[in-house]
Amino acid sequence: MLVKFYGTRGSVPVCSPDFQEFGGNTTCIQVRDKESKNIAVLDAGTGIRELGKDLIKSRHKQDEIFIAFTHFHWDHIQGFPFFEPAFDKKQKINLLALGWGERITCLKDIFKTQMQKEFFPVQLEKMGAKFKFMLLSETKKVFRTQTKNPKPVVVKTNKHKHPGGAYGYRIELGGKVMVFCTDIEHGNSIDKNVVRLAENADLLIHDAQFTDEEQKNKTGWGHSSYSQAIEVAEMANVKMLALTHHDPDHDDAFLRKMEKKCKQRFNNSFLAREKMEIEL
Repeated sequence: MLVKFYGTRGSVPVCSPDFQEFGGNTTCIQVRDKESKNIAVLDAGTGIRELGKDLIKSRHKQDEIFIAFTHFHWDHIQGFPFFEPAFDKKQKINLLALGWGERITCLKDIFKTQMQKEFFPVQLEKMGAKFKFMLLSETKKVFRTQTKNPKPVVVKTNKHKHPGGAYGYRIELGGKVMVFCTDIEHGNSIDKNVVRLAENADLLIHDAQFTDEEQKNKTGWGHSSYSQAIEVAEMANVKMLALTHHDPDHDDAFLRKMEKKCKQRFNNSFLAREKMEIEL
């Protein structure tokens, strides 16, 4: 399994020269099966634009592309209208909301609304690709790689605390486990369900937008601190921790300093950077 970061910023994209090392695009992650080359996408923040460009440049061919969503705040969907493969009439794209079936009445309307003519020049139905909106109530589903000898891809989700709701994802493929848990507010104690979701993961990607001091004044904002992310990693016995959803006010110098502090407590941890790729 190969995991590549295309968007690591939280809340709003930033483009100042002091924010280039860790990246300014909002959340988007590519997961690739090393053998089949099949890719799946988690969230469609502004980083998905560059992901799409890379797929076109590499002439990537895949019958169906899955884009799964943790939730639908702007910074996790705003890049979708700029995803170039979505304008290919031969491309099938499945938009997946696993666990959201009882909370959302129509998944299509979320994307259709942000692309209506008052907001965007091309409407959803005119993009070109064949879309399938998978609004599912279950929190576990087994998919198959699109190959001659399909391999199972086990996907599990867990609802956690965030304004409007959000879900963490656990992806199991080829004996490796990646967990993506962003936009989560643990509160006064670590959410034990999140720990169970991340148990023994090879890679945990966890929200770490605030310092402990910032967290005290951000109650209700729906995010975690660096120390909370590390605590989850410790409790869940994960092998590697990637901290993401960087605050738009945290520049490169600040994030480098925080990364150093995090490594002192959890050595196999790092702050996610755009275009960084991790092989599991």
